[in-house]
Amino acid sequence: AELVETTRLYGRGIANIEPQWLPGLAGHLIKTQLLEPHWEKKAAEVIALERATLYGIVIYANRRVNFGNVDPVTAREIFIREALVGEGWDTPLPFLAANRKLIAQVEELEHKSRRQDVLVDDELIYAFYDQQLPADVHSGHSFERWYRHELQRQPNLLLLTRDELMRHEAAGITTAAFPKTLRMGGVDCLAEYLHEPGDAKDGVTVTVPIYALNQVNDERCEWLVPGMLKDKVLALAKSLHQRPRSRLVPLPDFADAFVAQVQAASGFGSGSLVDVLQRAVRDKTQVDVKRGDFKLEQLPPHLFMNFRVIDEHGRQLGTGRNVAALKAELGGKARSAFQALAQLKPQLPVSAPAVPTTGKAVAPAPAKAAAQAAQVVSVAAKPHTDWTFGELPELMEIRKGSQTLVGFPALIDCGAHVVVEVFDEPAVASAKHRAGLRRLVALQIRDALKYLEKNIPDLQKMSVYFMPIGTADELRDQIIDVALDRAFLMDPLPTDAASFKRRIDDGRGRLTLIANEIARSALNILVEYAAASRKLKDARQTKDVADDVQAQLTRLMPKRFVMLTPWAPLAHLPRYLKGITLRLDKLRADPARDALRMTELRLIEQRYLRLLADRKGVVDARLDEFRWLIEELRVSFFAQELRTPQPVSVKRLEKAWSQFSH
Repeated sequence: AELVETTRLYGRGIANIEPQWLPGLAGHLIKTQLLEPHWEKKAAEVIALERATLYGIVIYANRRVNFGNVDPVTAREIFIREALVGEGWDTPLPFLAANRKLIAQVEELEHKSRRQDVLVDDELIYAFYDQQLPADVHSGHSFERWYRHELQRQPNLLLLTRDELMRHEAAGITTAAFPKTLRMGGVDCLAEYLHEPGDAKDGVTVTVPIYALNQVNDERCEWLVPGMLKDKVLALAKSLHQRPRSRLVPLPDFADAFVAQVQAASGFGSGSLVDVLQRAVRDKTQVDVKRGDFKLEQLPPHLFMNFRVIDEHGRQLGTGRNVAALKAELGGKARSAFQALAQLKPQLPVSAPAVPTTGKAVAPAPAKAAAQAAQVVSVAAKPHTDWTFGELPELMEIRKGSQTLVGFPALIDCGAHVVVEVFDEPAVASAKHRAGLRRLVALQIRDALKYLEKNIPDLQKMSVYFMPIGTADELRDQIIDVALDRAFLMDPLPTDAASFKRRIDDGRGRLTLIANEIARSALNILVEYAAASRKLKDARQTKDVADDVQAQLTRLMPKRFVMLTPWAPLAHLPRYLKGITLRLDKLRADPARDALRMTELRLIEQRYLRLLADRKGVVDARLDEFRWLIEELRVSFFAQELRTPQPVSVKRLEKAWSQFSH
């Protein structure tokens, strides 16, 4: 550089200076700092970032330096905390994998017991390593040299024990209380536990294969697992209103006694938990507690079982705590996967691959039943126009590895023929089977059906009344279907070719008489329906009355009313419909009385409809009977002159309602 003295001092640069020259030229003037010491997994050592300045000017920064050579004490602490305690080191040394496995087991106990005070904190684990490691061990390389040498003298070197990791014994956290698998739909499903409030998987999550989804029992799911039952019972008891709750105090003692009683009776998982608890509360308090008094919406999410539905490759298809909603969403895929497993039909195309057809179908009983099941498999998916498929078993076992599912064979109506399929739900199989049997009967009596189709009495007249609901063909078809059911398919249904042939021979002669009787009943019903509909349209009434009458008409007269209404109530439909007409005739004379009666009815009907929704389509003969008692009560309220077959009143319906456990 050249200095020139003028009125001011100037400096001229003759050549550039590279920063890396400065430490050698002016090392005594350079100031260095080590920043952010941290553990690096790949290098297996503690690294700091060096920064150098000259008169405040940064010469270089972020130069990686082995921090153990500068500050071995701090480097050792970082190594223990991050590499050993924090699991930030991948090493083949056996002690670390064993310790991590043991820590995971203790953490699992915390998730199961929903307590965060079982596993010791990281400081105690740090102290365990700090006590045994020498002062000069501060990296992966130095640790491995020391460990391999010391291991020859101490075979259990650095192995943690269960007692050292646990603050206290997690009493009651056993495999029986928190099983690793749960039996769902005949399949052992993996159960995982998580204590993380707010997390979607909080509580117990059960992984269900898609082919077993439809066989998962909703009531069994209410019970969760034995180790979580007390917490759920306690939460349900707390949700009760004050009167019964006050008679259960102290609530924890009541929950303990309930759980002990269930265990003593081996009743865990039998029936609905809410129903069993309801009876226990009634016995304890002498208070008429209803099912609706347990406010399930107040329970935290972890007290409802979480489900994860997977396909054969382990891919998640759906998840949630409402098994009914999962069945509604994935039930079709589940049925296809189940049938593919049973080797009874080819896999239907779905968005995710289903279970391959590797299952082997056998029957639950030994020789004869096994032969039946094999016969079902051999005739599956083949078209049949007569009973040429041997004896049809009521159910059959389907094995997949060590798992066993129960299938329900059924005949399927394909129009010109029937086929045999196996279903995973007995209710679905029963409905499909009856329709399939009806088709098989029809195929045996084609000539008689052709005559019947052309000779149903008053079909044209009925069709005019039926026009607001459906077509003449729809009315004719359901009249013939009911006639076939009553002539040939009364319970018990035929199960083999011989009994089927006897049904055909016995029913052929009475088919026309039965069809004519059904047609006459349908005509009477439709005449009264037309009169009630016309009266509703012409009469002046309040919106409440109009809505109530329209809702009643909709319930009584769906499009397939002949097919859907049981035979005994079908005979009373004209009277129920006539009662609507008489009610509307009387309305103007005393609207206050009508409103009072409607209020009484509404309370009963709403309770019935809520229970019907809770049953999710499960058939209950008592509930069906109660539904027709409501119609009789309507006749008693609004059209007493029509009379009822038996005495009926609000008090009698309340007594009938008390028979339900809900």
